[in-house]
Amino acid sequence: MKFTLKEDGRRLFFVVVASFIMAINIKSFVQTGGLYPGGATGLTLLIIRSAKIYLDLSLPYTLVNLLLNAIPIYIGFRFLGKKFTIYSCIMIVLTSVLTDLLPSYVITYDTLLIAIFGGIISGFAISLCLSENFTTGGTDFIGIYFSEKKGVDAWNMILGFNVIILIVAGFEFGWDKALYSIIFQYASTEVLHLLYKKFQQETLFIVTNNASQICEIISKISGHGATIIDAMGPYENKDRKIVYSVVSSAESKKVINAVREADEHAFVNIMKTERVAGRFYFKPYE
Repeated sequence: MKFTLKEDGRRLFFVVVASFIMAINIKSFVQTGGLYPGGATGLTLLIIRSAKIYLDLSLPYTLVNLLLNAIPIYIGFRFLGKKFTIYSCIMIVLTSVLTDLLPSYVITYDTLLIAIFGGIISGFAISLCLSENFTTGGTDFIGIYFSEKKGVDAWNMILGFNVIILIVAGFEFGWDKALYSIIFQYASTEVLHLLYKKFQQETLFIVTNNASQICEIISKISGHGATIIDAMGPYENKDRKIVYSVVSSAESKKVINAVREADEHAFVNIMKTERVAGRFYFKPYE
């Protein structure tokens, strides 16, 4: 595990930025609307509010959130990457402390607007974290773990888990807040799908006369292999090669641009891939 000033300074900067965004979102949107955003954050708020109502006990957000993140942090260290988990821990601690320290600022009391825009901000912050190789903690660790092990986009599974938390909140504190919280979580998940595409795949069919070079380009950029298929172009009645490969949607644009530079006459067909079975390479987290 090696640290460099340029790379790690950049990552630490984004940790601070993302922590402020998450903390402000919690104070200005989530708590104002009485929502439960799901994951460790939602479960933390659920426990704090339950303790206040049933035990008349005021629990600090930082303590409860850190305790709930203990197992996900272990998963991160054990299966994902030490550096990745260290920065995630800094994110968790800093967000928790800022949530306790920052004053509340009410932007609107409209619960529907809070659910929609709070969810959008949450999804943006999570995407920012993942793009810079750290996470907000909690169920993000679990989602990444299952995405890599099962080769699928696991964020919808996490959405399902969060719905269970919201159902519990609905029974305890009323269904209106729980249902608005589902809107919040859905908006967050959709923004995450839109901005973070590492666990989404695209299939490339590339018709080219430089098949071997194209295969090398795909391997160099994405780490994925490719298959060369013999074909024939009926218009000119000439032999052609088709390079078939599946790459991450996050790498697709970079691969296509490199293919264009190598063969400006290449014909590229891009198809969204629902799921892959078998070994699919994911760049490991540090």
